[in-house]
Amino acid sequence: MNHLVITFIGPDRPGVVDTFSNIVKQNNGNWQTSSMHHLSGFFAGIFEVAIEASNTENLSSELQSIEGYTVHIEKAVTSASQKADIVLELTANDRSGIIQDISSVIHHQGGNLLKLVSAQENAAHSGQLMFKAKAQIAVDDAKIESLIAALENIADDLMVDISQ
Repeated sequence: MNHLVITFIGPDRPGVVDTFSNIVKQNNGNWQTSSMHHLSGFFAGIFEVAIEASNTENLSSELQSIEGYTVHIEKAVTSASQKADIVLELTANDRSGIIQDISSVIHHQGGNLLKLVSAQENAAHSGQLMFKAKAQIAVDDAKIESLIAALENIADDLMVDISQ
């Protein structure tokens, strides 16, 4: 069994996911984890497919022939999944470079950023642009407190909450 990680981007239009999922189904693939988003008129995503080795080449060819979409396919080497030790919710006034600051602190504190979902939102009362993110991080238990403290030290307005 092959595990393929597939990324794509193209102009947003109705039926895109139906097109991709139909090709996966026709090739007897099993659509697994995915994340897809509309971004500034484009539709971009990443998903994983488990598929018999004999069907891999045809699936790849059909996906890459979808008109208007750039598709990249990588064969994954399966290994034991690394468990996310903590999930953090981060909120701050939005500013340039905030993702780099956060990812740098996580890296330097020995953490591994497994998943990051971020957004910009207007604050309820002031209308000020806010940065909000949810991050899954694998980190040794002994380093959790120092990681959170280092994140909170990025800026006075950065709030860090542990969630599940």
